Amino acid sequence: GPPAGTGCGGYVVGQTVKLLKQHHLLEDTDVVIFDVLGDVVCGGFAAPLQHAERAVVVTANDFDSIFAMNRIMAAIKAKSKNYEVRLAGCIANRSAGTDEIDRFCDATGIDRLAHLPDLDAIRRSRLKKCTIFEMDETPEIIAAQNEYKRLAALLWAGVEPCEARPMKDRDIFEFLGFE
Repeated sequence: GPPAGTGCGGYVVGQTVKLLKQHHLLEDTDVVIFDVLGDVVCGGFAAPLQHAERAVVVTANDFDSIFAMNRIMAAIKAKSKNYEVRLAGCIANRSAGTDEIDRFCDATGIDRLAHLPDLDAIRRSRLKKCTIFEMDETPEIIAAQNEYKRLAALLWAGVEPCEARPMKDRDIFEFLGFE
């Protein structure tokens, strides 16, 4: 199929950005976060990249997630030829470890900005319909809060773009040790 972010779908995402601009909702805003699917081919899902300065990929320490991150990196690199967007790095999410993510980052020239482990406290916060910052403080919740705060401060201060070198799809299988 076509490269990620170049297909025919995703009309609604483009219309959402247009609506936000029409109502001047982006003008006095310091930070806008678009949480979108990035590894699909629908061009509309990649539309927010046209309005961004930096993109951060959220991934997990498994093959499927790293494969998707690689495709997203390629889409960001393609968009960066005509738009201001650049890759800031990635966040390891819901992962006990980061060994495969770190190996991939080293090989492709990107930075891991944070590690958010797979904590049951985060799952419980969603079930309670509250943020991790509204939960009763335990050592694991305090650690998660501190990592979120550290990441927010890092992103707020500004992150230099990475010189990302996405792998070809077939090369990532060999790199991660799968046949």
